[in-house]
Amino acid sequence: MKIGLKTAIAAAVAATLGTAAMAEGSLTVVSWGGAYTKSQVEAYHKPFIAKTGVQIKSEDYNGGIAEIKAQVEAGNVTWDIVDVELSDAVRACDEGLVYPIDHSILPPAPDGTAATDDFLPGTLHECAVANIVWSTIYAYDSSKMADGPKTMADFFDLEKFPGKRGMRKSPKANLEFALIADGVDPADVYEVLGTPEGVDRAFAKLDTIKDQVVWWEAGAQPPQLLADGEVAMTTAYNGRIFNAVAAEGKPFEIVWDGQIWDLDLWIIPKGAPNKDAALEFLKFSTDTQRLADQAKWIAYGPARQSSAPLVGKYNDGKIDMGPQMPTAEENLKRAVQNDFEFWADNQDQLNERFNAWLAG
Repeated sequence: MKIGLKTAIAAAVAATLGTAAMAEGSLTVVSWGGAYTKSQVEAYHKPFIAKTGVQIKSEDYNGGIAEIKAQVEAGNVTWDIVDVELSDAVRACDEGLVYPIDHSILPPAPDGTAATDDFLPGTLHECAVANIVWSTIYAYDSSKMADGPKTMADFFDLEKFPGKRGMRKSPKANLEFALIADGVDPADVYEVLGTPEGVDRAFAKLDTIKDQVVWWEAGAQPPQLLADGEVAMTTAYNGRIFNAVAAEGKPFEIVWDGQIWDLDLWIIPKGAPNKDAALEFLKFSTDTQRLADQAKWIAYGPARQSSAPLVGKYNDGKIDMGPQMPTAEENLKRAVQNDFEFWADNQDQLNERFNAWLAG
């Protein structure tokens, strides 16, 4: 049955694409769907197809490495290249599910700077190459606050800025935010959080606003909380706030001070049927121009430093995207990169303490 099905699919694809295209090969690219995949289709897929003739099949998934693991262990890998979060990239590499990637194959910056020096620190890994930077920030409605908050300390200042606060129902990011608001330099956050005293200090700071917090769980909730006036300000994913501004005309402002930034990266599963094409796509999609082009479609920052000056306007031609990026120089001044190793080691116990704190 399997052979018959594969033959039928091959025949159908050949009929659809024609012999010339089939001769060039095909590639299955897996990502998160929605506006994010659309940004990749516009910036990566279409120009790659035009340049190489390789046809791309785009598939969506919900993250994690379970499906990759199942394919590799069954010896039936159908995915060629997958967009993953950093913690999953590292786990997949540790478990031997993906190929190591030689960073020397990555194209240099336009001025000749080697890729290894051009990618932001922490964005190249043994088995993965980052494409975008996204972040957790906080935002407010500027139509309701003429002189709005500017710092992470302001988020915790109920006297100066009264009103409810929206926060994700999780210790992750909140503990970091609390320490920054309490005066810890962003560069020292995980050093402090790595001690019992630091954890106590973070929870003590959260205590100061606990009674005023509206807890959210889904990324779509914070913009809605702001729009409905249920909170004066809220933590959120930067792309969600940007979309509310760009697509819905909401008067929201992002405060970048103390942003916690994270990565999405490409990995290539072991046994990928089109490994060579996947490597070509990886190189192409993470070059300086392609990462800058993606920023026309979504407010996530390019992983390369050389892409930043090339970031132009949103695809409607109206909004200047440079300042919207987590990676904009101004926005990175007091930023923190999410320490996936810290959370891998401490997530369970901190979740337990956070839940007990919530119930207390």
